Amino acid sequence: MTQGLRRLVGLAIVAMLAACSTGTRLPPTQATPPTIAQPPVQGPLTGPLTHPKSRWVPVAWSELPGFADDELHEGWDAMVSNCARPNAAFAPLCPEVRRLAIAEPDAQRQWMTERLQPYRVESLTGQSDGQLTSYYEPVYDATRQPTAQFNVPLYAPPAGLVPRRPWYTRQQIETLPEAQAALRGREIAWMADPVDAMMLHIQGSGRLRITEADGSQRTVRVAFAATNEQPYRSIQQWLVSQGATRVSRWPDDTKAWVAQNPQRVPQLMWSNPRYVFFREEALNEVDAAFGPRGAQGVPLTAGRSIAVDRESIPYGTPVWLASPGPTVALQKLVVAQDTGSAILGAVRADYFAGTGPEAGKLAATVNQTLRLWAFWPKQFP
Repeated sequence: MTQGLRRLVGLAIVAMLAACSTGTRLPPTQATPPTIAQPPVQGPLTGPLTHPKSRWVPVAWSELPGFADDELHEGWDAMVSNCARPNAAFAPLCPEVRRLAIAEPDAQRQWMTERLQPYRVESLTGQSDGQLTSYYEPVYDATRQPTAQFNVPLYAPPAGLVPRRPWYTRQQIETLPEAQAALRGREIAWMADPVDAMMLHIQGSGRLRITEADGSQRTVRVAFAATNEQPYRSIQQWLVSQGATRVSRWPDDTKAWVAQNPQRVPQLMWSNPRYVFFREEALNEVDAAFGPRGAQGVPLTAGRSIAVDRESIPYGTPVWLASPGPTVALQKLVVAQDTGSAILGAVRADYFAGTGPEAGKLAATVNQTLRLWAFWPKQFP
C-alpha cells in the first residue's frame, strides 16, 4: 500500500471508529485491567504480572520472532479500533496511537519499543506453548419469508430469556410447542441449509444476502445477541462417534454425510444443544470493510484481531502472535478483541481470518501451536 493511500485509510479508520460502542460474539463488556503494583521505571519491569489464568514474564524485544519484519501499519488498524473502547491501561496512549495511524511501520515500531513492555504469556505452571484456531464471518443467501427451499429460521432472542439461566435445548426449540410459541414472530430470516445455519451459530455472526418479500435484495449482518445457555458440543465429534471416517474438512465432509444420511439430520443437529440468537444490523460501505464487533465492542480486523480467554489476556491488549503452522505460519501484531465459549486457557487464541468463503477455508484448517507475548504500557515517573 502506498503512503498516500495508507494515509487516507488511516484517517478513515480514525474517523469511523471514534463512535464505536457495542459488541457481538458475546455481549460487550469494558475490560478491567489487572490490579498490579508496578514500579515507575524507564526500562523493562523487573517482575512478572499475574492474571487469574496466566503469568506474564517480561522479556527483551529480541525474543519476539519476526518483530522487525511485520507490516505494522496493517496491525495498526486494530490498534486504532481498540481505542474506541480501550481498557484503562491503554486509554492514555490512544492519542499517540491515532496520530501514528498514518506513520511508517518503522515509526510505529519505535513507538512500541519506547512505550510498551513485552511479556511472554505462560500458564501458571510455566507452559508457554498453546493452541491456535481460527474463525471467520460467513456469507449466506437467505429470505425474509420461509419457502420450500429456505426453511431454516434464524431467531432474535425470545422474550423472557435470562442471562446465565438455561433455556430450551436445540432439540426442544425445534420440537416443543411451548418453545416454538416463545419464538413465533422472532424470525429474522430463513436459510436453506441446516449445516450452514449451524456454521452461523458456531461462528456467532455473519452476513446474509436477503431476498425481501417484494423481491428486492440487500446484505445485512446478523450479530450475536444471546444463547440458550446450554453447553456447546461439536457435531464433528458426534459424527466420529457415529463411525464417520472423514470429518476434517468443515463443512464439506459434514454436508457429504448429510447427503448420504438425510433422515439423520435432526439427530446430527440436536447433538449440539447450544443455540444462538441473533440481532440484525444494517451494513453500510464503511461497516462492510470491517468484521463484526467482537466482545470488546469494536469491529474486528481481518488477520489482526484474536479471541482470547479474558482471564488470561484483558480485552484491548496488543499481542505478538507466533505460530509455525502447518496451515499458515504467522508472526504478527494482533489485538485481543473477542472471546468465545471454547477459547479457554492461558496460551489460547482464535484468529479472525476475515469475511467470506476464502476466509472460511483458512479458518477451517487452522489448528496449530502458538506462543503469545502481551504488550503492556511502561510506567514512567
